[in-house]
Amino acid sequence: MAVRNGQQFLAGLKDDRVVYLGDRKVDTLTEPRFQGSLQGMAEYFDYQIENADDCLVADPEKPGEMMSASLIVPRNKEDLAIRHKALDRFARYSYGMLGRTPDYVNVVLSGHVARRDIWEKGDPVYHDRLTKFHREVIDGDLSLTHAIAHANIDKSTGDLAGMNADLTVHKVGETQNGIIVRGGKMLATLGPFTDEFYVYPSAPIPTRAERHALCFSVPSNTKGLIMFCRDHYGVDESRADAPFSSRFDEQDVFVVFDDVEVPYERLFIDGNLDVYNNVTRGVSPGNTLQQTAIRAKVKLEFAYDLCTLMARITGSEQRQDVAVMLGEIHTYMIMTKAAIIAAEERAHVWGTSGAFFPHRDLAALRSIMPEWMSRVNQIIRALGSHNMLATPSLDLFQDPDVGDMLRKYLPGANGFTAEQRAAVFRTARDFAISALAGRNELYEMFYLGSLNRARAGDHMVAQRNGWKGEVMEFLTKNGAFLKK
Repeated sequence: MAVRNGQQFLAGLKDDRVVYLGDRKVDTLTEPRFQGSLQGMAEYFDYQIENADDCLVADPEKPGEMMSASLIVPRNKEDLAIRHKALDRFARYSYGMLGRTPDYVNVVLSGHVARRDIWEKGDPVYHDRLTKFHREVIDGDLSLTHAIAHANIDKSTGDLAGMNADLTVHKVGETQNGIIVRGGKMLATLGPFTDEFYVYPSAPIPTRAERHALCFSVPSNTKGLIMFCRDHYGVDESRADAPFSSRFDEQDVFVVFDDVEVPYERLFIDGNLDVYNNVTRGVSPGNTLQQTAIRAKVKLEFAYDLCTLMARITGSEQRQDVAVMLGEIHTYMIMTKAAIIAAEERAHVWGTSGAFFPHRDLAALRSIMPEWMSRVNQIIRALGSHNMLATPSLDLFQDPDVGDMLRKYLPGANGFTAEQRAAVFRTARDFAISALAGRNELYEMFYLGSLNRARAGDHMVAQRNGWKGEVMEFLTKNGAFLKK
């Protein structure tokens, strides 16, 4: 098997994984609240086959077989261009509303494989295992989630200090076959609907924290792996009435590794701080951000189109205040596109093992995109106002008693029908004010970690890389400083 369809994906979830939702343990495949999301993810796998020209590429190791383009290990500009096309197509499946479709972790994993030079700071056997695992993901077309955020419960101390040290995943022992890990991780989005949990570095950690310096992957039904789900925000409504909530709640989980045995062949970092602390900075700013930036671009394109339609339906597009808001979203969209184009045009070799990633300046988007996404939701609420609360079900228009009444009293301006008005404003409601929308806005705020930490990190990286401004030179030339 190289590329799975939706039914094959669902069949892969039939196991004894441990998932808790609400007040009880549930079976992923039969849980009623999960049905819309399961169908949505199954259709993602069908979608990549339907759009094979964009999403799939020939497997270089298996003639005649195809693989997801998100699993390309990028070595040149052509690889990045092919991957860009695929990532754009994948994002259009949900119009950017799904943040952790399988192509996300695929890109992360492929970036890790590309940076063999980082793993060579330790025993090369670990990278050999990683490469073998990458091959398994290709062959099985596996769906991966990540579990990378520390269980930082007590924020009065460090991420891995005090009580946090024992609450976050760490190594507690070894067996003949592997190591034993214990502790929690946040936030495994898509957890119940995945084949594997890939645990990898998200940020450098301090010395004497070697027991936390781990990178590994285990199947989602591994003994001792327990998923605790937040409330599910999927709704049992038609796609016309709830186009996102009916199928795109990707479900977040807090995962506990209750003395889980990680086989040695699935252990990729084992206490090596030099390797652990260099993985993210050596991969994420260019490689991973290509996927996240493209998804954000697609979402902003959809939001701009949606808001423009809302303004036309209410006859307000020509109002100055409305045009300003529409222009604001358009600016975010164009700036995101420009950043992606610039970073891909300036792509270069990273390290010494042939990894070819977009320029790291692309990472600047992570420091501003959360604010843009929150602002987009504010604009949708401002433009939609009460119209998002006066949106009858589209099925109600077929009711012989009230259908014509609704068409008479709730039409749109500019020739839009009542049904079109309801469809657009129900989409806006689901985008910006539904339960899932609230989750999505919070998710965007921390999509790639803390906004403040990202900005502080950008400054420190710039200084470490030798940023030299011209202020002191300017002042000196203008006699501000006396020469000795």
